[in-house]
Amino acid sequence: MPARTGAGPRPKKNMFEALGIDRVDHKDPATLRRFLSDRGKIRSRRITGLTPQQQRQVATAIKNAREMALLPYPTNGRR
Repeated sequence: MPARTGAGPRPKKNMFEALGIDRVDHKDPATLRRFLSDRGKIRSRRITGLTPQQQRQVATAIKNAREMALLPYPTNGRR
């Protein structure tokens, strides 16, 4: 078998740095929607590329926005 070229999977880009955000705000649903799946679930760090501290900030902001009815709660797709 030939040797595998490359260094493996590329690290994910940090979405905070890509969007130019230094701190997340729960009153900005447009930005928070980028961290939600199509079903309304919070995306994991593996997908978003955030640091643990940033992921906690995003999760807390999303939960606060849900309480204020700015974002939807997750749905299971059934009626």
